[in-house]
Amino acid sequence: MEKQSELITNPDGSIFHLKLHPGDISDKIIIVGDPGRVDMLSGFLHDIRVRKENREFRTVTGSFEESELTIISSGIGTDNIDILVNELDALVNIDLKTGIAKEDPVSLTLVRVGTSGGLRADVPAGSIVLTEKAVGFDGLIHFYEGYDWILDTLLSDYLAEFLEWPDTLSYPYAVNANRELMELFSNEDYIRGITISSPGFYAPQGRKLRLETFDSEINGKLSEFSFRGKNICNYEMESSALYGLSALLGHKALTVCAVLANRVTGEFIHDYKPVVMKMARRVMEII
Repeated sequence: MEKQSELITNPDGSIFHLKLHPGDISDKIIIVGDPGRVDMLSGFLHDIRVRKENREFRTVTGSFEESELTIISSGIGTDNIDILVNELDALVNIDLKTGIAKEDPVSLTLVRVGTSGGLRADVPAGSIVLTEKAVGFDGLIHFYEGYDWILDTLLSDYLAEFLEWPDTLSYPYAVNANRELMELFSNEDYIRGITISSPGFYAPQGRKLRLETFDSEINGKLSEFSFRGKNICNYEMESSALYGLSALLGHKALTVCAVLANRVTGEFIHDYKPVVMKMARRVMEII
């Protein structure tokens, strides 16, 4: 890697955005959106050896039961996931001094523990969704080469036809969760299905304040969609990039989200901390 502008490090040798050194992270990583949630979940850890922060990226590494675990915040959106996953990968698979990729790549376990909005009446506020397939409306994966083999093109093509997807928007892409991680959660009473990763919170998720959306009926359409027995369960803003980049780089990725709001019934949980804490602890126990 000849250009210093490709792999950027700080004066202390840490990776540019995360401000982490290679030894700062575990190979098992919990990803949350909100930096405040890192502090919340770090209460489950003991023998904490790393506490670092830069911008929206807050990191804590310590011990949970008999294993070491890293908790890190991504901020909101697939653009932040692009930074996070690439820089986590660089920490374990690239020599930061020379920029040369290591011969034997390390595979990280990346589990997003997040919040989301339910898209069906049978995905009520307070429920937990395990994302079997993430569909990205964001377009991020199309900036990378070699993604064809990781995509479920039948799902994305069928969904695009069903929604009469306009050419002015990025074409949807669908990526499967890591099968090995899904099997670890096979005994959990979570709702399983398809998650939509949107590139925004308002119009991209069918919300209207003062601006009209391109399709006022899109949420109703999504709630009716079914593909090979799988329904679209929820909206969030990160999983498509997490699944896509992880698959390309050889990492294992999974998303488990609490449903805070139901877009069909209008229900919303204001005091959602107990739900998130219980979900996060269970995820940490399983991985």
